[in-house]
Amino acid sequence: MSLITNVMDHSLDDGYAEAAARKKAEGAGGMPRTLRAKLGLAAGLVLAALVVTVGAAQARVAAPVVAKEREELIDRIEGETSVADKLEESVDELRDDVGARQREALEKSGDGNRSDLVGVLSGAVGVHGPGVKLVVNDAKDVGADGDGQPRGTSGFSDTGRVRDRDMQRVVNGLWESGAEAVSINGQRLTALSAIRAAGDAILVDNRPLVPPYTVLAVGDGEKLRSRFQDSADGLYLHALQESYGIRTALSVAEDLELPAASSVTVRTAQPITEKGTS
Repeated sequence: MSLITNVMDHSLDDGYAEAAARKKAEGAGGMPRTLRAKLGLAAGLVLAALVVTVGAAQARVAAPVVAKEREELIDRIEGETSVADKLEESVDELRDDVGARQREALEKSGDGNRSDLVGVLSGAVGVHGPGVKLVVNDAKDVGADGDGQPRGTSGFSDTGRVRDRDMQRVVNGLWESGAEAVSINGQRLTALSAIRAAGDAILVDNRPLVPPYTVLAVGDGEKLRSRFQDSADGLYLHALQESYGIRTALSVAEDLELPAASSVTVRTAQPITEKGTS
């Protein structure tokens, strides 16, 4: 108990108490005592007040200028956005016009049946008919944005994601199995379509797509499904499902509707004839 009582009665160390008493006796604490020290303190306070006042005044003067610059920047952004929207509309109109002219040129070439076939195979015309619907999606434990926005880049080390090479094999497998027309997420594929990657996003003809990827293929539904499942590409897709959790669903559809390709490049080829030697 004596130790506790001593601590309570002498909470301040004796050394600290002696130093405080000595400082008080020497007159070193408290407010400055000399006139010179008092003037120095007053000058310091006046200078600090002046700095604060000038800073506040400058901020008040600059505030309208900053607000005006901000409004001008917003107006410029809105104006440029409007111009970009108009240009995009013009591009869409020109693309539709080019597509219509190309389809017209295809219809005028050769007989009717041949031009119809060329239009279907080139993707210049929309088609409908029986076929298969294949939905390919990332694994459940892969973080994908639920709002339909492109995902962040994490590289291709994450094998739970569907990659561009996977979709290439899927599409090629459907073509090989007898598909007459193919689309991915409503975008028609042609013989010149490119499926590439930009980070984790899959680009089809430079247009980004987000999972799930819905592939529609027009053809003989039952045969198309059976042939694709037994093909090397179908087995590859099944291996992705078993090994990495990629989700797939393949079903036969009675009537599918595929749009025309947004842009069709018309090319012609001439047969090579062997020239006789003289």
